[in-house]
Amino acid sequence: MSAIAGIMKENSQEKTELPSLLKLMEHRGSHHQHYFYDDKAAIGLGTNLQTNETIQEESYVSQDGKTTIIWDGELDQTLEGDMEALVNRFREVGIVFVAELKGSFALMIIDDGGQEPVFYAARDTLGAKPLYYAGEKDHYVFSSEIKSLSKHAKTAIAFPPGHYYQSGKGFVQYNEVVPAKDKIASDDESQQKVIHEVRRLVRKSVHHSLEGDKHLGLMISGGLDSSLVAAIAKETGRMPGKSFCVGSPNSSDIPAAREVAKALGTDHYEYEYSLEEMVEALPQVIYYLESFEPSLVRSAVPNHFAFKMAKEHVDVVLSGEGADELFSGYSYLKNIEDPEALDRELIRVINGLHEIGLQRGDRMSAANGLEVRTPFLDEDLMAYALKIPVEWKILSNGNNDIEKWILRKAFDGETNLPSSILWRDKEEFSEGSGAKDCIEEFMENSIDTSDFLIETAKVLEDEGIQIRSKEELYYYKIFKEHYPHAATAQQVGRWAAC
Repeated sequence: MSAIAGIMKENSQEKTELPSLLKLMEHRGSHHQHYFYDDKAAIGLGTNLQTNETIQEESYVSQDGKTTIIWDGELDQTLEGDMEALVNRFREVGIVFVAELKGSFALMIIDDGGQEPVFYAARDTLGAKPLYYAGEKDHYVFSSEIKSLSKHAKTAIAFPPGHYYQSGKGFVQYNEVVPAKDKIASDDESQQKVIHEVRRLVRKSVHHSLEGDKHLGLMISGGLDSSLVAAIAKETGRMPGKSFCVGSPNSSDIPAAREVAKALGTDHYEYEYSLEEMVEALPQVIYYLESFEPSLVRSAVPNHFAFKMAKEHVDVVLSGEGADELFSGYSYLKNIEDPEALDRELIRVINGLHEIGLQRGDRMSAANGLEVRTPFLDEDLMAYALKIPVEWKILSNGNNDIEKWILRKAFDGETNLPSSILWRDKEEFSEGSGAKDCIEEFMENSIDTSDFLIETAKVLEDEGIQIRSKEELYYYKIFKEHYPHAATAQQVGRWAAC
């Protein structure tokens, strides 16, 4: 995890802007800051890596001094796993090399190899790593987070996932998530092969996420996804075995996570937070989250408490993020009866992850100096999951539709997870942690209905934003204290319902 920023305009040698951009993102990287300047572009990196010898994990200058790259992402999942290899590949084929990269990344490059300097920026296909820009054509400012750009412009626009930017050329799409053309036949023989392949690919991805020399921990909510990742990680014998769970009093997650931890034999940590602590944390959470979307905020609060606790023990945690999108885990998906329509909806939610679940995970972990890895979003696993017939993802079983059925079936009897956890009904993180009910009740009582109607009408008239609930209005008012420009609020990703 690091903070990256870039300025592309005349007089970029002026050296006060880049430090001010990185200053507002010190939570992403404050131990070392490096700046690289050219006549028409400048880029900067803030990293938490402890020694100068390891800075080349996130930046690199070619031996001839003509090409410079800075990086935020999972370098061990790319090419040969080092920055020099990235630069060499760039110089062989150009910026299109980003289509070959796996894992999450955002990068910037200044190249002086041609007749004039060229600036490049790129973001991974899912948008797992954040990147924003502000300004006008060929006079852009780029940054990892909105908060640093808010001082330079009235709006910060999300850098589109699966795109690269090249000065003089603009934005170019190099990849996107689309429906699989080679769907697997939904017959009994194919089903057994799919069960085996899902099991293999999930295990492979979890094993890969354990690589490296950082101190690893497990986020366990007691639901299927995080528990399955934890179970597979523990069976490798390489997992240190610390696990973490948070929730409000009487939340369903805490006892379920406790059951998982006991079955797996982890050194388990848990924390119960009060409603007062949740409300007190909201200004800080919304500032770092850069959103007022209710579903996102209410799940970001327990994330914040969990990551804060985990940071006291580990550097990296494994998350179950992505399984719901790949294997149809959300309850509303059960209401989509047409398989093709369901398939399209899954593609839509996957392409929206960068402004919902992935944004929450990135911002809350960065705010607490922690790295999050998401094995379910491995490129090979995702590509295969998109081929699986949707009727195996949500299996009709009489009056009970079972979400993520094929994933559950693949590991039934194959791990140390209790059956009650493997087949536990899906609950959103904010529901299982207890955040949803208590905070919704608080918000409902905090704003008078007549005041709500007056205030939301004014927001709609002045800023063109439809506020849908008292809870959302409460978050929106906090958001505006940090990000006052209307155009910034209009960039916030929002769910169809809150």
